[in-house]
Amino acid sequence: MPSNSLNLQLVRKISDDFYVPSYQRGYRWGQLEVESLLNDVRNNGNKPYCLQPIVVKKNAGKFDLIDGQQRLTTIYLIYKYMHSCIPDIKPAHFTLDYATRPNSKTFLENLDPSRRDECIDFYYINQAYEVIKNWFDSKETKVTDIMYINTYFEENVSIIRYEITTDENSEKLFSRLNIGKIPLTCAELVKAMFLSHENSDITPERQDEIALQWDDIERQLHSSSLWGFLTNRTNRAYSTRIDLILDLMSSRPDNCKEELHTFFYFDKIKKQIAKDNTGKREIEKKHLSDVWREISRTFLIFKDWFENHEFYHKIGYLISSNSKTLSEIYNLSKHKTKTQFKQELDNLIKESIKSAVNYGEMLYTSNSQYRSISKLLLLFNVISVLKLGEEARFPFDKFKDTTNAWSLEHIHAQNSEGLYDVEKLREWLRLHIPIVQKLIKDNSTLIADMKQAEQNPKLDNATFEELRKKVTDALSPNGDSLTKHNISNLALLNSGDNAALNNSVFAVKRNKIIELDKQGKFIPHCTKMVFLKYYTKSEDSSMYFWGEADRRAYVAAMNDVLKEYLGNPIVINEENDEDE
Repeated sequence: MPSNSLNLQLVRKISDDFYVPSYQRGYRWGQLEVESLLNDVRNNGNKPYCLQPIVVKKNAGKFDLIDGQQRLTTIYLIYKYMHSCIPDIKPAHFTLDYATRPNSKTFLENLDPSRRDECIDFYYINQAYEVIKNWFDSKETKVTDIMYINTYFEENVSIIRYEITTDENSEKLFSRLNIGKIPLTCAELVKAMFLSHENSDITPERQDEIALQWDDIERQLHSSSLWGFLTNRTNRAYSTRIDLILDLMSSRPDNCKEELHTFFYFDKIKKQIAKDNTGKREIEKKHLSDVWREISRTFLIFKDWFENHEFYHKIGYLISSNSKTLSEIYNLSKHKTKTQFKQELDNLIKESIKSAVNYGEMLYTSNSQYRSISKLLLLFNVISVLKLGEEARFPFDKFKDTTNAWSLEHIHAQNSEGLYDVEKLREWLRLHIPIVQKLIKDNSTLIADMKQAEQNPKLDNATFEELRKKVTDALSPNGDSLTKHNISNLALLNSGDNAALNNSVFAVKRNKIIELDKQGKFIPHCTKMVFLKYYTKSEDSSMYFWGEADRRAYVAAMNDVLKEYLGNPIVINEENDEDE
């Protein structure tokens, strides 16, 4: 049995006899829908314009019009009006017939306004014709506009034609389509271009091969690790994942509002191939299968990057940090050896963190510097994992998971920023009571006050702030003269909406990190190393405090790991902002 076909057909080329089955209601478009179609076509400049799909099924020499009656009837009426004004413009080449309303066909073809009240179908058909007439009459250059619309219909206005060859009952199919419209994506239209049974450019055997390769690419792109490496866009951004490859090849802009931009690109290539092949010997002809070969080759390039340990981390960082897009990196890779491409990636990474201000002088409190520090810490994590060896991979998909809330957070917090409602204040006290019991001597009075406040549903800010200051003073390292808002006290943390945890001291956060790690939750590599005191010599620090020695060791590790990319080493100085 031949497969269903999906094709783009110019409006003027539609020349079939359509039959509207009895289960459909009659024509019902009003002024809004008719004018909207005319305005869209008139205001689209010289760009291709595509109407929504019609769905048809061949039946005894005609085509059952399962979906699209409203659009085709309106096009028929537009042609009828243009022909009445300029006889050289031919009427529509197609016909419309109705299973249970044969008089509607006669009325559509002859349009007698005096009969418009005979039935509801006549009323709406006549009303639509009047809307079309009034729309053209309102134009100062009516004749010019008619000629323009006619030419535009001939050259640029297309309709998506979905021909069903299944044995499925048409009425059931109609019901199913109108419960949930056919999700026709650019990818499905491009696929139809290659696999249509009307496509004589590709043999059936080659079409079978393309279909298998297409499905395999789509399946592989559903791997979260590959998808998370290639794009920052969520799974919901694409109905089919292969759209990512097709959009890249068509150079589709991120802000493009033309939904079928990518399909128009490939359809133009198809038409150009047909034009170029005219009159040529077979050996000189180009083939549509070469276009598919380029699509497949592009995907294989991305797979090669994904499987290359160094390319995976460096390209993954550039995309994840929004330093470069996949398209920009792809274009940069063309006509380069792997060695040349690696050097280009290194240059892009250097450029991405280049700064006139030393990172040690940047502050969390500045929005622009916040973003710069975040990018540098992401790079620190990615390159650290890269240097662990072939078995280690930074999980870009988990880092981009929208259920996570990765942000730049203080490793040791000494303020109550973001703690506004009573429940968050009480939660902060609940988190800190066990740490105070463990680490602070002579704590009985403080613990009693904390427990009393924690149980108070009307806890006020003044009482909380007094307790918070006592706790943070007692749990903050002595003699630390470094600013609390610079990179030495910042890490990428997944605290979500838990403001109480965000504002906790090091010991509380450390316990939470260890708990999450035991549960198998993703924690960025360097964040985990911070709370395990990996960067600090054991004799220089307590496991429960984050002091100056820890912070200097942390920055030293950054300088070591990122020495190939930093223009100047990170230098942290003494307190240079107001302590809160």
